Amino acid sequence: MNSFNSNIFDIFKILLKHFGPQYWWPAKTKFEIIIGALLAQGVNWKNVEKAILNLEREDLLNPQKLLKIDDKKLAQLIKPSRYPSIKAKRLKNLILFLKEFEFNLEKIERLETIELRKLLLKVNGIGKETADSILLYAFNKKIFVVDAYTKRIFERHGGKIKSRNNWYEELRIFFEKRIPENVNIYNEFHALFVQLGNSYCKTKNPLCKKCPIKNLNFL
Repeated sequence: MNSFNSNIFDIFKILLKHFGPQYWWPAKTKFEIIIGALLAQGVNWKNVEKAILNLEREDLLNPQKLLKIDDKKLAQLIKPSRYPSIKAKRLKNLILFLKEFEFNLEKIERLETIELRKLLLKVNGIGKETADSILLYAFNKKIFVVDAYTKRIFERHGGKIKSRNNWYEELRIFFEKRIPENVNIYNEFHALFVQLGNSYCKTKNPLCKKCPIKNLNFL
C-alpha cells in the first residue's frame, strides 16, 4: 500500500494542466507497444516512429514474421532508432520470449506483475526501464516507469537519491509509495515527466524560470 503525498500529487496535477493528457503509449497494438519500448532505448520517440513505420510498410508488425526475417534486413529497417544491429538482436530475444507463451499476449498479461517483471529482465537486452514500460503500457500493470528525465527533475526539485548504483529502484519505489496506486496516473505521470524534461528541464540550458513546477519540490 502507498501513502498519498499531496505535494507530489500537486506536481502531477500542475503538469497535467500545463501540458494536457499525453495519450501514451502511441501505438495501435500491444505488440507495437512492446517493440516500441525496446526501440526507444537511448533515442527520442520520433526516431522510434520512423523505425516502426518501416516495419509497418514491410508488413512486419507481427512477432512470427519478425522472428523469421534476416537480422541484417531487420537492422536496416530499424536503423532510425540507432544501434540497429544491437537492437535487432535484442528484438529477436524479446520475440523468442513471447514465443514461449505461443505469442499469446493475453496469457502473458495474466501473470503477476512481479513474476512477469522477473521474466522480462531475464531477456538479454531488456533493462528495468524497458521492462517496466512494457508492463505499464502494454499490460496495464501497476508499476511506475523511471528514466533519466525522472532522475534529473527529481534532483533539481529537492529530491535526494541515496543509492547511486540503484537509483532506478529507489525512485520507482519513492513514487509508488506517494501517489495513488492507479495505472492511469502512473501512465500519465511518467509521460508528463518526459514532456517536462524535453520542454523545460533540459540537460543543458534548462528553462528553470519558466518551469511550471518551479516553486515545488519532492521533499
